[in-house]
Amino acid sequence: MTLQTIVFIILAVVICVCSVLAITTKRILRSATYLLFVLFATAGIYFQLNYSFLGAVQLLIYAGGITILYVFSILLTSSEGDKAEPLKTGKMIAGLVSTLAGLAICLFVIIKHKFFPSVFQTGELEVRTIGEALMGTDKFQYLLPFEVISILLLACIVGGIMIARKR
Repeated sequence: MTLQTIVFIILAVVICVCSVLAITTKRILRSATYLLFVLFATAGIYFQLNYSFLGAVQLLIYAGGITILYVFSILLTSSEGDKAEPLKTGKMIAGLVSTLAGLAICLFVIIKHKFFPSVFQTGELEVRTIGEALMGTDKFQYLLPFEVISILLLACIVGGIMIARKR
């Protein structure tokens, strides 16, 4: 086993364990902390694959921004000592069935799909190419969805301010 394989296994175990802990913990702030660990480990896998841009975006946007947004919204809307109520049996069974169905679909796609190694050997795209694809207005470019997301985030910020003012 190489060092790269060992690091991958460690990151995969961290992702799996922290994902389960984020879902099963009773305290919502701990759940957000476990989510942060999952996002850090995911960024570690991106860096291990030499996708430095994607790893940096994962750290800055998701681990940094979104998790902080979750923590602020939790602290603004919940009272001290809030715990999640126990799940009813029907919801637990529905969640288990949907989890197993998702796992079966993922395994089916992984087994049936033929991966082409030449596609993955080209390496990372240049940041300029990624930026032009995100900010362009041509057919397969994403300026409009990018602006819609910024309006959605602005609405979330205004909603957070309104909730904070009421307290």
